[in-house]
Amino acid sequence: MIAHVINPGTSGIKLACAVIEPSANAALPGQLRVNLTRDELALDAPPTAADVPALALRIAACTQEWAAPDAIVGRGGLIGRVNAGIYAVSPELAAYAVQGERAQLAGNLGGPLALAVANARGVPAYIVDPQSVDELLPEARETGLRNVRRAAQFHALNARVVARRAAHEIGKRLPESRVVVAHLGATTSVTAFEHGRAVDTTGTGPDGGPMGALQSGPLPARLLLALAREHGEERVLQILAAESGFLSLAGSANLKDLEARAPSDPEVQAATAAFVHQVCKAIGEQTGSLGGRPDAIVITGGIARWDDVVDRIERRLAWIAPVLVIPGELELEALAEGVGRVLLGLEAASEWTVPMPTTGA
Repeated sequence: MIAHVINPGTSGIKLACAVIEPSANAALPGQLRVNLTRDELALDAPPTAADVPALALRIAACTQEWAAPDAIVGRGGLIGRVNAGIYAVSPELAAYAVQGERAQLAGNLGGPLALAVANARGVPAYIVDPQSVDELLPEARETGLRNVRRAAQFHALNARVVARRAAHEIGKRLPESRVVVAHLGATTSVTAFEHGRAVDTTGTGPDGGPMGALQSGPLPARLLLALAREHGEERVLQILAAESGFLSLAGSANLKDLEARAPSDPEVQAATAAFVHQVCKAIGEQTGSLGGRPDAIVITGGIARWDDVVDRIERRLAWIAPVLVIPGELELEALAEGVGRVLLGLEAASEWTVPMPTTGA
């Protein structure tokens, strides 16, 4: 089967032509093989809903030499609180994505772009594991303050695909496994998967998670309130999500720069020690949300390419479960695998309806 994949970002749109086939591993039915041909459209400015028709034409021109697709799949954005899975893109979903919560995010254009290109091609459009996937346990949602509840915000697309790959690597299927995934990059999240469901997560960005290249990590409430009084709420949210972590402590968010400085730079050494400590603590916390010992712990994201850091995390956590490293982000692969499961009849696509809002209240 052939799928064309669309993953919009603020400075470009990643594209891929995916050839999807069942795996030859009979012991793990449902495992797929995906071969990607990649391309990317550069953008002069962050895309908006008004740009969708013109961008769809550019995507069609860029992909015209590829094999004709059986489906178009786009990244799912914030489309309200939904379960994990593959969703058929309807006009209603596409409209909500660019009118609902935080509609300005580039990821929200994945569904509308997929639908526009699919309509031109005469094939169906899908999204996979959108950013607003929220399957937390009821007890994981409560905060201890009446009517104030947590919503899941984590790296849903990449976390689930690497959890599935980790389960396959240990000879299981994801619905039979317990896996803790630590996504470590500019932002971070650590998520516990119990039999395929993301039952708890640290959150990401200003809402939680250990420190990252740009993300602050947890702050004491009194200090957070003091920062908000000094700088204002919106400015503090920007600082916590994009001006903290290694950037604040060591003056850089560039992995190669940090690795090169680490042997001799006390600032990088101190920041790295704090990072490793926070990540290990967060993984331990998420392990405790499972109903038993995890089958695997997975380290993924850009920082998973920093061998010394990964080795330090593994030495501290290997007593809990095998630690697997799947570096980088597999978002294009995740989108292709998801739509492949639908095209090959391994999973049914879900129909989207306007869901509950993804607020913490």
